Amino acid sequence: MKRRWRTAAAKTREGFADSLAAAALGMMGEGGDVPELTVVRRAIRWNIVPAHADEEPPAGLEEACAWLAGHSLPLSALKSSNVAEDVHYRFAYRLDGKLAGKETYKRRRRNFNAAMAYAIQKGYLEANPVAELERPATAQRGSIDPRILMNPVQAREFLVAVSYVGSVKRNRGRRLVAFFGCILYAAMRPAEVVALRKKDCHLPESGWGVLTLRETRPVAGKKWTDTGERHDKRGLKMRDPEADRPVPIPPELVAMLRAHLKEFGSAPDGRVFHNERGGLVGSTSYYRVWMEARLFALPPHKVDSPLAEKPYAGRAFCITQWLKAGLAVAEVARRAGTSPEVIDRHYSGLVDNSEEEDNQKIEKAMGWVAQEPDTA
Repeated sequence: MKRRWRTAAAKTREGFADSLAAAALGMMGEGGDVPELTVVRRAIRWNIVPAHADEEPPAGLEEACAWLAGHSLPLSALKSSNVAEDVHYRFAYRLDGKLAGKETYKRRRRNFNAAMAYAIQKGYLEANPVAELERPATAQRGSIDPRILMNPVQAREFLVAVSYVGSVKRNRGRRLVAFFGCILYAAMRPAEVVALRKKDCHLPESGWGVLTLRETRPVAGKKWTDTGERHDKRGLKMRDPEADRPVPIPPELVAMLRAHLKEFGSAPDGRVFHNERGGLVGSTSYYRVWMEARLFALPPHKVDSPLAEKPYAGRAFCITQWLKAGLAVAEVARRAGTSPEVIDRHYSGLVDNSEEEDNQKIEKAMGWVAQEPDTA
C-alpha cells in the first residue's frame, strides 16, 4: 500500500484498501472474543493508510486492532487451499452473505493480484494462491435495471421538483436544477459536474452549446487524498490526464446553465456550481436534494420503487435516450466518457427497438421486400 500510495488517485487508494480489507477477513485466525466483521474491516482500512503507521488506533478500533495483531494468519497460510478459497469468497460476497457486484469483485481481485505479485517479487510466495480460482458465475451482472429509468416527461417534472426543495432563503434546490440538468441531458458524472468551470461552457443565446469537460472532483475522504480534503482533483475517467471531452448540450440545458450563472454566479475559482460559501458541492448535499425531489416529482406508489433511485440514474436516462435517438454506440460512448463495450453491456439492452421495423429493414437489405398481391 505504501508503494502504491505515491502514484495512485485517492479513489484508487480507497479501492485498494477495501480489497485488502476483504482479503484480511479471510485471513482471520481463531481465538476468543472475535470482533465483528464490520469493525475488522474498518480496522484494516485504518491500519493500511501509511500515515497511520506510528499512530494509535482511533476510539472504537483499539480492541479489533489488538485482536488482529495477535490472531491474523501469516502470509504463508495462503498456500493452504482452504485459506485461499476463503479469501476468494470474500471478494465475491458482502458481509451479509449476498453477492457483491461484478465490478466490486473484479476490483478486489485485481488489487489482490497486484499485492500477490509484490509478495512474489519479495520472495514471500512462489505463486498467486487465487490464480486458478474462478469467479462465481452468479456475480455477473448485465444491463442496468430498467426500472430506474425516467421517461422524458418525468425528467422535466423532476427538474421542476428540484427547484422546490428547501427554503427560498437557502435556495438548496434552485442551486442544483442545472446541476442535475447536466446529468440528465449531458450524461455527466456527478464528480464531473462538481468540477465544471464557467470558462469551459459555450452557452449561446440560442441553439446548442458545448461543455468541454477537463477534470473531475470525486469524493474519496480526507485520509485518502494528498491535500487532506474530501474531494480529490483528477483528470477525466478513462482519459489521459491532460485530455478533455467536448459534450454538445441541447438548448434546454444551455438555458438552465445561463439562468444558474445569472442567479448564483460562479465560484471564486471559476466553478459553475458551488455551495453558499463558494465551496465544492458535496455528494451528501446533492444526494439529499435528489431524494427530496423524488417526493415532489413521483406519485406515492413510485416513491418506494427503484425509479430515479439515485443521481446516477439520471446519467442512465440520458445514455438510453441518446441510443433511442439513433446515435452510434461509439458516439454515445464518446459523449458519456466511457467505452463502447460498457454501452453495449449495460445500456443497449434497454433500448426498445421496434421488431417489425427491424424486420422490414432486413427484408429491404436482402431484397426480400414483399410484392403487392395481384387483385385482378
